[in-house]
Amino acid sequence: MTPDVLVEAHGLGKTYPLVFRSRDRARALWHLLSGRGHAQSTNVLRDVDLVVRRGESLGLIGENGAGKSTLLKLLTGVLTPSSGKVAVYGRVGALLELGAGFHPDYSGRDNIALSAALYGLAAHEISAKLPDIIAFADIGTYIDEPVKHYSSGMVVRLGFAIVAALRPDLLITDEVLAVGDESFQKKCVRWIEEYLRNGGTLILVSHSMYHVQKLCRHACWLRQGAIAASGDVFDVTQAYLAYQETKSVAAPPARGNIVAQGLEFHLLDLALNGDTQDVPLVLERGAGVRVRVRVYSRDGREPVITVGIVRADGTPVYGVSSEMDGVRARRESENVYAAEIEFPDLPLLPGSYSIRAHPLDPEGVRLFDTLERAVVVRGESREFGLIRLQHRWIEPATSPEPTRSMQA
Repeated sequence: MTPDVLVEAHGLGKTYPLVFRSRDRARALWHLLSGRGHAQSTNVLRDVDLVVRRGESLGLIGENGAGKSTLLKLLTGVLTPSSGKVAVYGRVGALLELGAGFHPDYSGRDNIALSAALYGLAAHEISAKLPDIIAFADIGTYIDEPVKHYSSGMVVRLGFAIVAALRPDLLITDEVLAVGDESFQKKCVRWIEEYLRNGGTLILVSHSMYHVQKLCRHACWLRQGAIAASGDVFDVTQAYLAYQETKSVAAPPARGNIVAQGLEFHLLDLALNGDTQDVPLVLERGAGVRVRVRVYSRDGREPVITVGIVRADGTPVYGVSSEMDGVRARRESENVYAAEIEFPDLPLLPGSYSIRAHPLDPEGVRLFDTLERAVVVRGESREFGLIRLQHRWIEPATSPEPTRSMQA
């Protein structure tokens, strides 16, 4: 272990017994006591390797049930691993499940003292930090009411206020911040940014890619209990968003079936930057792409060729045809036509897209076939939408200094 490492996990896994009836619980307990493990079990987390160094900020992303909260509980010692090992060095401040660690019958003030004592603070340290905690939580007279009377947002306010006052070496937080109101969320984000600037370390679970990209430099994508991708925050979040977009898209029909139908026009191939292989084309943001389309014409007539760009979920971005621009397809043989189009300096925002091609009849009315190729645009960007529009912010004009009149 190097001095800058705060979290180490190797081969980490968590297994739970499958329990549907009361007798299943007895059977699971018997197998555990006899040392034979679980009779029937499910892997919630498996083979997770993770290293977090001091000063880093890591976002954990993934769908519900992917294992994110389980991983946090293993890191904080709330759960013990079924396999592998985990070690955390330094003081940890954790905000996991809503209200975890609070006694519902104690007041907010008493829960502050209890939580601070559990973190190892002495009585005089608790007294010194109490005013700051109460001010940060900003829940008014409810500070002396039992926590069971609090709203979910008030519970989050109190929990985060305690962690903020303690300034732990490592802050671990689940999606609980999404419960608070907008003004408090902004307050928390400002505090986290200041905490990171001063060398703090963060592990954040969130479904908001905006906040993950804003607060984290690295990301880890969990899918079905295993790591699907890990690394630069923009690369990982863009891959995750592309995966989400493609989930709702139906699979394209098999090429053999299309050709077998004897269409008047069908596509022979679609080349991107000279490559016809059916693999995603990876572009840096702002790069260009050259598209070449070849069409088989059954009766030798010249087709109209359409090329379009769509997002991975099918949302149209742009489309144009040879007929619109007054361009004719090039005849390569008696029944084969080709056309090329270039998109220089693509303004697409980072994400996953597809380039589609269609042949139409010479009148440009009937569409006969479709080929598409995946395109992944890489780069750092927190802008919204599909394309980047040229823009500039208008600076406010500086007001002239007021003129003072001199009176005799």
